[in-house]
Amino acid sequence: MAIKNTRNIIGREKEKQKLSQFLNSGKAEFMVVYGRRRIGKTYLIRQYFENSKNLFFNATGMKEGKLEDQTKHFSEQIGRSFFNGMTPKAGTSWEEVFKLLTDVIEQTKKIYKTKKIVLFLDEFPWMASKNSKLLETLDYYWNQHWSNDDRIKLIICGSSASWIIDKIIYNKGGLHNRVTYTLQLEPFTLGETRKFLSHLGFKINHRQVTQVYMITGGVPHYLAQLNSNASIDQNIDEIAFSKNSFLFSEFDKLFSSLFDDVEAYLNILKILAAQPLGMGQAALFETLKIPKGQGTLSKLKSLEICGFIMSFTPYGHKEKGTYYKIIDEYTLFYFAWLAPLGNILSSKGLGQHYWEKRKLTPEWRAWSGYAFESLCHKHSMHIAQALGISASSVPGTWRYIPKKNSTDQGAQIDLLFDRDDDAITLCEIKYTESPFSIDKAYAKNLTQKMEVFRERTKTTKQLFLALISAAGLKKSIYSEELVNHLVTLDHLFID
Repeated sequence: MAIKNTRNIIGREKEKQKLSQFLNSGKAEFMVVYGRRRIGKTYLIRQYFENSKNLFFNATGMKEGKLEDQTKHFSEQIGRSFFNGMTPKAGTSWEEVFKLLTDVIEQTKKIYKTKKIVLFLDEFPWMASKNSKLLETLDYYWNQHWSNDDRIKLIICGSSASWIIDKIIYNKGGLHNRVTYTLQLEPFTLGETRKFLSHLGFKINHRQVTQVYMITGGVPHYLAQLNSNASIDQNIDEIAFSKNSFLFSEFDKLFSSLFDDVEAYLNILKILAAQPLGMGQAALFETLKIPKGQGTLSKLKSLEICGFIMSFTPYGHKEKGTYYKIIDEYTLFYFAWLAPLGNILSSKGLGQHYWEKRKLTPEWRAWSGYAFESLCHKHSMHIAQALGISASSVPGTWRYIPKKNSTDQGAQIDLLFDRDDDAITLCEIKYTESPFSIDKAYAKNLTQKMEVFRERTKTTKQLFLALISAAGLKKSIYSEELVNHLVTLDHLFID
């Protein structure tokens, strides 16, 4: 069945394809949609299904709402969706409310024999107040009633991604293996960000879009705060460095909405923000001054699920365990620029032209380098495509830190691809204002880096060097000799 209003959805082509399969499968389906706050989950589902030829029911949980308020609101939504706004008697338990919904759905068979019924339960974790028995009731009604009705398409959604995964997807009770579709909504890609900004009226180039991305992380709601009648620098001054700016005040709201023990999560992020190259699990626990335990491991898992950090094992370091690093550009930007200015931003802000004046300072160069590296890791599949290597090639990182007082040469590989064809592509990532130039000294550094990598990893695979440069590469005898492949911003924008 065609959906008319998908033209209002920017990008999200894979997600729309999955929603189409979900809707048109010919049987009852149970989908879980999850992703961080402000990522566009509600917008996507409503735009795709609302005002279509299907029956669309949408109820949203109330943060910290009491059971009686949650069920009252749910009953009101039943009235709006099925009784032209007339509110039925509110249930006082989820059993009563779900029974009412089930009875209404049964009655629709007389009028709408073939219409699909989309049940969208948004911010579902907020509905699950203490002792509400919501999960048990959902379990019963899905298994006993809704799953037997081929018209029903149930969508459970929430920003608390770890709760959704633990309580719904990996439920060990009656909902075990009942979910038929999962949809993790992630930030926009660079290409989608460009389309979204164009939709807002911006006429900017790839470099300017990239600058916006390195601050917003491609989160749609953050992008929507921008004003197309102002320059990028003016926009950043407004949304980041004005008094109680949006990006400054958003940080606490974001994490408070996702996690209960918010200070513990922020403490982890503060430590990782000071280690932009990543930090080993053992060192992280030592810095936290707590023993390794399931509680903190669970928090790390939750931060990763929500897209704030990534866990990785550097190439050839399996025996040294897991490392973690922040990969969310907004979080990196907050800790680098906004957190140190907290008192000023709370009281008066920094006025006009602040960001423009900070550009090209050593602090700006350091931050932009790490932010661009994070962006490249997110777009590793785009890079693999540009390099002409298999999509199954495993992306990773590597570094060697010599022991204290050692004369050994250390080395850091920003990104590498362990390929299927007995080769490894080592990637050097550079964010510069002008085409990157490889001089004699830098050529020597690159050569040493490759030699250290081969020596320390003991690899016998063929090594290639790729340069990922935001501003391209200035040709020289050294670049011709060393660089096998060049990846530019244009490659990262291809969807």
